[in-house]
Amino acid sequence: MVFSELSVPGAYLITPKVHRDERGSFVAPYTAAAFAEATGRELPLGQGHFSTSRCGTIRGIHYADVPSGQAKLVCCPGGAIRDFVVDLRLGSPTFGQWDSVRLDAASGKAVYLEEGLGHAFVALADGTVTAYLNSTEYNPRVEHEVDPFDTALGLDWPADLPPLVSRRDRDAPSLAEARRAGLLPTYRACLALPWRRR
Repeated sequence: MVFSELSVPGAYLITPKVHRDERGSFVAPYTAAAFAEATGRELPLGQGHFSTSRCGTIRGIHYADVPSGQAKLVCCPGGAIRDFVVDLRLGSPTFGQWDSVRLDAASGKAVYLEEGLGHAFVALADGTVTAYLNSTEYNPRVEHEVDPFDTALGLDWPADLPPLVSRRDRDAPSLAEARRAGLLPTYRACLALPWRRR
């Protein structure tokens, strides 16, 4: 298993070994020991869930208040996605920057993102399945979103796919609006999370 930090600090691309034979394949995109060695932390499991998406579906940019925040490990066991990590942490050296990677069933790759980072993806095939391991349970009172089409961020969505977007994401504030409303996490609060003080 190989961990590669993305250009947004606190986000990693995880490349596991894929075991293949005549029956198909088996992959484990998360093991606790390898994860702890690479990131210096544990990933408590607050909630696991998955979504199924039509081609062109965009979900995000989603994030949670810090504290306590929500760390995520995301993989794509069916179909394919382009996965985006956005630095929403006020005061971060990479605030407003993003990175993206392709996740698909064939590679078994996963993305991990720390608390305070925004997450979004676009489905690249019909019936795409995206699976998540989250450090906390979903809590609508602390969950937020930023406009995935905010021109100030300039996420590079595929031009050849008509976007399918929920009302929640379509009506989300821009990064500047979320900042003015005091909705963004601070880099300082993220650095002060208990697991960082071990």
